[in-house]
Amino acid sequence: MASIVITARMTTTRCFTSAAKSVARTAEPHSTTCRSPGVRRLTSLPAPRWFFRGAGVRFVSQGGAGRTSPGRTGRGALVALAGAAAAAAVFVANASHFQRAEMATTVPRVVQREEEEEEGDIVERCKALMSPPVTDVRVLQRRKGEMSTRMEMLIMETQAEFCRALEKVDGGTFNVDRWERKEGGGGISCVLQDGKVFEKAGVNVSVVFGNLTEEAAKQMTSRGKVLKGKDGKLPFCAMGVSSVIHPKNPHIPTVHFNYRFFEIEEEDGSKQWWFGGGTDLTPVYVNEADAFHFHNTLKEACDKHHPQYYTDFKKWCDRYFYIRHRAETRGIGGIFFDDLDSPTQEEAFSFVRSCARTVVPCYLPIVHKHLTDSFTAEQKHWQQVRRGRYVEFNLVYDRGVKFGLATPGSRIESILMSLPLTARWEYMHEPAKGTLEAGTLEVLRNPKEWV
Repeated sequence: MASIVITARMTTTRCFTSAAKSVARTAEPHSTTCRSPGVRRLTSLPAPRWFFRGAGVRFVSQGGAGRTSPGRTGRGALVALAGAAAAAAVFVANASHFQRAEMATTVPRVVQREEEEEEGDIVERCKALMSPPVTDVRVLQRRKGEMSTRMEMLIMETQAEFCRALEKVDGGTFNVDRWERKEGGGGISCVLQDGKVFEKAGVNVSVVFGNLTEEAAKQMTSRGKVLKGKDGKLPFCAMGVSSVIHPKNPHIPTVHFNYRFFEIEEEDGSKQWWFGGGTDLTPVYVNEADAFHFHNTLKEACDKHHPQYYTDFKKWCDRYFYIRHRAETRGIGGIFFDDLDSPTQEEAFSFVRSCARTVVPCYLPIVHKHLTDSFTAEQKHWQQVRRGRYVEFNLVYDRGVKFGLATPGSRIESILMSLPLTARWEYMHEPAKGTLEAGTLEVLRNPKEWV
């Protein structure tokens, strides 16, 4: 997915009373780890039908999932958002390599809810962040119970937790760069370059709002969404967190994650909302123990919410991060989902929160494991070749990057944060048979089940 997730809120009136005010560039460091918002316990519900629509799994549940009627209060009236990676919401049609095939599987609806309540004053929680939030803290405090606030705090806390963990292992410090979007909203880009461990590490947050362009609306329609604007306008809001980490040591894999929330308002005042995101690993040398740890950590998070989530989202990830012109996947996958608007907004948010909380535990143990691994010039050379493949996917196929580059007002530096500092492209490069490099390529051409 794209390197930066844009976030925005449905309408400017519901999103922010004031658009991303300029505040101090960095917040006071705080030693404690903030907890993300909690949710209520979920009772069992009838099983939804699952099927593939175009590129990915969607859910058909009982009632109007993903929509909010005018004047409705409570859960349905919460401001919902879905972001897009790469400094613009991800609205583009699903990758063409997906087959239009229905999946008739019906799975039991067994969901466990974490019994957590939102704790702490918003102002106090913000002290642990890398920067003050995009939305004015007073607005967040006033709307503490709304989904918009809960999601913004989740992505800000995810950014801070991951950056602090990376700084601790690297010894370097992230550059914190606040930016504003004249069309509405802004973001915080945190980048560490030329560190001891990481050649380039970026963790971005964005919160944006405005009106969908005609091009964006057409792309949304191509994904099966029926949108009815007013006077040719479709107000939207989106927010999300996105990260790509490129280590120096070829034995430490590259990791990417992106979690976002998007909402649009239609002519009659009703709203459509959905979540998207995922986490995936791109090793230069495939290590089965690392692959198991990474995938199993994600599976445990998914299993708390639905027994089919990991299986389906793992398949979706393998299909999305696929370099068609090379006939190979970008890495060994993880999970990926989009257009998640079921069974309820509360349940979908709880799932995204669980996924965001796996970012540190699924990756940092792998980093520590290979921190002192020695490597040869030949292994560094292979890393550069594989990074070239990473760049090819991001610039040719990643829909968030493509949309961001074509969207007015997008922040190019944040969009291209996902690219490594160095890479190689060699004519007709193919590793010798029987080598570790050839083994890695075999896995990428034939995705495995790691758990």
